[in-house]
Amino acid sequence: MSENSQFRFGAATGVGSMPGGDARETVKTVTGSFEDFPFLPELPGRGPGADMIGRTAGMLVELYARVEPSGWRLGDRPGRDTKRARSWLGEDLDALEEFTQGYEGPLKVQAVGPWTLAAAVELRNGESVLSDAGACRDLAASLAEGLRLHLAELRRRIPGAELVLQLDEPSLTAVLRGQVKTASGYRTHRAVDRQVIEAGLRDLVAAHADGPVVVHSCAPDVPFALLRRAGAAAVSFDFSLLTERDDDVIGEAVEGGTRLFAGVVPTTEGPLSDPAGSVMGVRTLWRRLGLHPGLLAEAVTVTPACGLAGASPAYARRVLAHCVQAARSLADNPE
Repeated sequence: MSENSQFRFGAATGVGSMPGGDARETVKTVTGSFEDFPFLPELPGRGPGADMIGRTAGMLVELYARVEPSGWRLGDRPGRDTKRARSWLGEDLDALEEFTQGYEGPLKVQAVGPWTLAAAVELRNGESVLSDAGACRDLAASLAEGLRLHLAELRRRIPGAELVLQLDEPSLTAVLRGQVKTASGYRTHRAVDRQVIEAGLRDLVAAHADGPVVVHSCAPDVPFALLRRAGAAAVSFDFSLLTERDDDVIGEAVEGGTRLFAGVVPTTEGPLSDPAGSVMGVRTLWRRLGLHPGLLAEAVTVTPACGLAGASPAYARRVLAHCVQAARSLADNPE
C-alpha cells in the first residue's frame, strides 16, 4: 500500500479552475458543494497572474516571472505581474478562510508541477526552462520552497484542514516524449529522461511529507506507473481519454493503494446524464479489471473533466452538484 493510502479522501471534489472572477462567490459555491472535500478554486478569467502558470509563478521563492507576448518569462525582480498573482492568491485565501471556519477534513490546493512549469516558463533568452537542466533544478527547488510556505499559510488559516496538494502536470507526457516546441516553433526540445522526471517529482512529493500529493493530467497517456513510483498517492485524469491499453497500469495502481480522481462529468455545456450514467464507465472498467465492486468508493474520487473555467457559473454549479450525486451513486450501487 502507498504511504498515504489510509488518508481520508472525499468522494467528490473539483479539478481547480472555475469560471468568473468573484473569489467569494466561487469559494462559497465550492465549499457548499463539496462539504467533505472542498478545494481552493482558481479563476483564470481574471487575467494573467490568475492563470495556472502565473499563479504558480507567483509562489516561487527568489525567482520572479513577468508576462511577455510569448508567455511567462523569468526576470530579475518581482514586477507588477508577480504582485498581481500574489494579490489574487491572497484574495482567494481570504475567501477560503471565511467559508471554512471550523472545517476539519481534507482540503485540496493546486499548483503547476515542475515539468509543466519548466515547459511553460521561459528563460531570459526566450527558450523554455526545459532547455536547461540546471535551470530546471533551480525552478523545482524554488517551487518546492514556495509550496512549503503556501501550505504553511493554509495550515495557519485553516488549522483543521488535512491538506492535499495537487500538482497539475498536463505537459508531462509531452516532456517525456520530446514534443515541447522550441521558441522558433520549428523544433522540439529533446525528451527528458524518465528517471530525471521521476526524481524531480519524487523530491517535490517528499517535500510535502505532511499529506498526500495528487498528480493531475488532462492529456492522453498519463504515465500512471511513473507517478506511482514518484510517490503520488492519487492520480487525477480525464476518464474519457483512457483506453484499454491503460487497464493493466490502472489495475496495478488500485491494488497498490493509489487513489483515482476520475474526471467523468463533462464541462462542455449541455444536458447532463443521470448521476449513475456519469459513473457507468467507471463501473465497466472495474468489471473489466476484475476488481471487487466494494473497492470502488474507497478507490475513486469523482471530479469534473478539465475545462470548467470555460463554462458559465450556473453550469459550473450544476457540474459540482452532479459530481457529488455521481459519487453517491457509485457508493450506493457499486455493482
